[in-house]
Formats: sequence, C-alpha cells, structure tokens
Amino acid sequence: MKQFFKFVFASMVGIILSTIVLFLIFIALITAVISSSKENVEIKENTILHVNLNVPITERSASSPLDDLDFGPFKGEKVLGLNDILKSIKSAKDDDNIKGIYLDVSYMMTGFASIEEIRNALLDFKKSGKFIIAYSEVYTQGAYYLASVANKVYLNPQGILELKGFSSEIMFFKGALDKLDIEAQIIKVGTFKSAVEPFILDKMSEANKLQTTALLGSLYNHFTTKISESRKIPQDSLKAIADGLKSRSPEDALRYKLVDGLKYKDEILDELKTKTGVEKAKNLATVSITEYAKTIKNTSTASERIAVIYANGDINSGEGDENTIGSEGISKALRKARLDEKVKAVVLRVNSPGGSALASDVIWREVLLTKKAKPLIVSMGDYAASGGYYIACAADEIYAEPNTITGSIGVFAIIPNMKGFFNNKLGITFDGVKTGQFADLGDVSRPLNDAEKMILQREVNRTYVDFTKRVADGRKIPQSYVDSIGQGRVWTGEQAVKLKLVDKLGHLNDAIAAAAKKAKLKEYKIVNYPEIKDGLMGLLDDSEEKLKTYIVKQELGNTYPYYKQIKEVATMKGLQAKLPYEITIR
Repeated sequence: MKQFFKFVFASMVGIILSTIVLFLIFIALITAVISSSKENVEIKENTILHVNLNVPITERSASSPLDDLDFGPFKGEKVLGLNDILKSIKSAKDDDNIKGIYLDVSYMMTGFASIEEIRNALLDFKKSGKFIIAYSEVYTQGAYYLASVANKVYLNPQGILELKGFSSEIMFFKGALDKLDIEAQIIKVGTFKSAVEPFILDKMSEANKLQTTALLGSLYNHFTTKISESRKIPQDSLKAIADGLKSRSPEDALRYKLVDGLKYKDEILDELKTKTGVEKAKNLATVSITEYAKTIKNTSTASERIAVIYANGDINSGEGDENTIGSEGISKALRKARLDEKVKAVVLRVNSPGGSALASDVIWREVLLTKKAKPLIVSMGDYAASGGYYIACAADEIYAEPNTITGSIGVFAIIPNMKGFFNNKLGITFDGVKTGQFADLGDVSRPLNDAEKMILQREVNRTYVDFTKRVADGRKIPQSYVDSIGQGRVWTGEQAVKLKLVDKLGHLNDAIAAAAKKAKLKEYKIVNYPEIKDGLMGLLDDSEEKLKTYIVKQELGNTYPYYKQIKEVATMKGLQAKLPYEITIR
C-alpha cells in the first residue's frame, strides 16, 4: 500500500509540473505574439545597417514567436533568410537614412554560392558611395571572402584570420560496417557517382579524387581571384600566403595587406561615430538586418506577377517543408503558378543536393508543363546537383553562381545485407515462405542473388538513360554528350557554363530579370511559393520532429552532420539521384 501511494504521489507531481510547464510555454507564446505585433521599427538619420551573419542562413526567412525567447528546447533557432539579407542591402543603398554598413562576421553557416550573392549585393551597395566597415575577432575563409569587399577590413589585435586554401574530407564507414558484419550492396551508374564510396571503401577512389581536386581547384581559383580584385593583392601572392600559411598572426595579416588595421571593438565604434557625425559620448544609431527588413514594404501595384518557387533541401515524395523538397508540395506550387493568369513567368530557385529519382521526375514533369505555358527560368543556389539538376534541366534558361555545385548526373541504390550482423552478432536467424521467386526482393536479412542484382542494375540503367535524355532534351545537346560529362561527376557553376549545363552566371535577381524580359514585363509583382508558415503556425508545424532534431543537434554538436548522413542512407527509399557525398569546403 505504501508503494502504491508513492506511485500515485509521483504521478500527481508529474502531472502538476507538466501543467505548469505547458502553462508557462503558453504564456510565453502569447507574450511573444503580442510583442511582435506591436513592433514598429523606425530608421533615424545617420543609421548604420548592422550586418551580423554569424547564424545559419536559409533561402527564406520564417519568423517564430520564440525567436527572441530562451525557453529550453522550445527556443526558436536563430536563422536569417538570404531573401531578407539581399533585400535589406539593396534597400539600404537608396535609403538616405542609412549611412553605411557595419559588417560583423566571423564564420559563414552557408555555402559559397550564397556568400557570393551577399558579396555581390555589398559590391552594388558600394556604388552608392556609402561605406562598408568590416570587423571581427576571427575571420574564417568564408567570412574573409565576404569581408574583403569592405572599404576597410579590421581585425582584433589578438585575433585570427584564416587563409590556408580549401580542403574537403569524407568520413568512411566501411570499417565500422565490417566490424558489424554488414555489407553495403551497391547498384549504380556513373564512374564518378561516389555517394556510395563511404560504405564500400576506406578511402577515396581515384575518380573521386580527380573530380574533387578539379572542383576545389575551380572554387579556390574563383575565391582568390575575387579577393585579389577587392584587396588589390596579386592572385599569385594570395596563393603563396595561403600555401605557406604565412598569415599566422594579426601582424602578419596587416603586413600582407589582408587587413587595413588592428583595432579593438571600441575603436571601431568610435570610427563609425566619426563617419556618421555622432559624438563619442552618445550611442550609435544601428539597425539589424532582421529589423530593417520589416520596414521594407512591397509597394508595387502591378497586377502582373512573377512567381518565385523555392525548392530547397533533399528531394523526397510528399509535401516537404522549408528544408526539404516534397514532390507533391513543389508540384502544387508549379501548378498554381501555371494556372494563375496573373502570373506571367516563373523562376524556380533550386538549392538541392538531390534525392529520390522518382520524386525528381515527378517535379521535372511539372516544370516541363509550366515551361510550355509560360517562361520558366532556374536560379541555382549553393547546390543544384543530381536530382537538383534533374528538376532544373527543362527550364528555358539556367542561372548559377560561379561556385554553385551542380551536375552529378548519375543514379545509385544502396541495399544493406545484414545477415552476418543478425546471425553472428545478435544470434537472430530468419526463415519464411514466398509465392514468387522475387517476392522478398530487397530483404535486408540476406544478400542479393545474381538475378536480383541484374534486375536492380537494369532499373538503375533505365533511370540513368531517362535522366540523360531529360537533360539532352532540355539543354538541346546530344544524349551521348550528356553521358560523357555525366557519370555522376560534379561541376562548379563556372565549369557548367562551359559544358552547356548552365546558360549564364548570375544571381536570383538576374533570373527574375530574365523571366521578366522573356515575358515582356516592365512592371510586375513578385509572389513566392510555396507559402511559408510564419509565426505560431510555423512553430507548431511538425513541432515534434523539430523538437527531436533540436535535441539531437544539441547532444551531438559538431558530429551531427555524420549522424544525419547515416540517417539519410538508412531512410532512403528507391533509386537515388544525389550528390556523391556531403561536400563541405573548409
């Protein structure tokens, strides 16, 4: 009886505590919603736009009521939308109240193509005659690439500036799989389709080394060329500084003219006050990107529209969300734009490493139908590779950044053989009956036989032929040529233009301008699809999955990408048209 009352009491305490926590969360949500609705940002004279980019950058901004709250696992993750960053810099150029930009960046949590778009927006801002001052305690290579456009680049006297060249590393799982007695059975097409290598090799193949070396070389050459132009340092000198790791101290960075001065934060603030005519005893008038973006209103009264459809993340079947491309969700958006008489042209913004070959084909079909109805231009972000290229290839024109990662035209499937693991490690065996020879095709409790391998190889070959045919038809080039530059090989945007996989180098705004020209539009309004869920609805949407992801990220820290990679392979369904591996440039 005593034990019974203990359990009852513990349950009551648990219920009471849960109720209190839920009540506090509810109050926090209501408070956040009310406070956000009262926001009224005013831009005063001599204001400085504070561009702090030390947070993850997504394709689009999505506000959450918890963005500014710290409430344990329910805290909204701080992110910036590339759309708001570009919009704010463009507006600030012509805003008389904005006197300059304070660029505050240490590391960039995004790809080089996104950095390129921001960098070019800053270069355009400088045409106004307004200043950009960059300051940091630490500049990683991506951060320095962006900061190098500034009129003045300052580094903390005890700070760090990285300039060491590019590297890319792959983690291989074969040794771990061998220890677990698991065999990764691979079916693929493409000499360079290296997504499968981490599961069957313990080091990079020669083909993979060749393509990765060429990829890094192209990216690095562009990187040093642009810094050379901005800092007026010969490109050969920059490469020599990096190769010898000569910028090991702040004094080295100053001596090699990588920075203009070594200063502390208070000295930077004093310089900004001098430039804006503010007395040293008074505070600077500053506004963040997030706050400034709220003041920019769409004043267009045009009835004709250009639809920008955002396809961001891995490609799968279903609806998708802001971080994944669902074939059903993107198809709906394309149909909506196609059937809307006010929409005169479509821009498909692709930022994807690929995914399901079937889902990619479903989206490709809707792209093709939309192209037949009205002009359709593709703008590529950090990635538009494999399935990401599949959904892009039917467009009228394709724009990419010089450092976009694209191509990877190839197909693969991974089917684990876990018989040894079950039998030898766990002592589990399987037995059963079937009505047909191939009724249990794909069963992971046993190895594939030769007939099954042949069936799957034919499916992979057929999908690859379809893929290359789609590209050949869309790009108006021979299918044999597509095969020769395909084979799963990855290219930069700069290389892809020469190979005729991409039409022009340019940004999202360039793609929009091209769509307007093709549709013969002078005045138009931009509408974005799929519609983004803001505020409380955005928070509650898939809240359980978001909470799980948040907790795992907190627990694993820097090792989360490896967990994510294994999870993606474990949950793959069907044939895949995906990047050779998760490419991270350091």
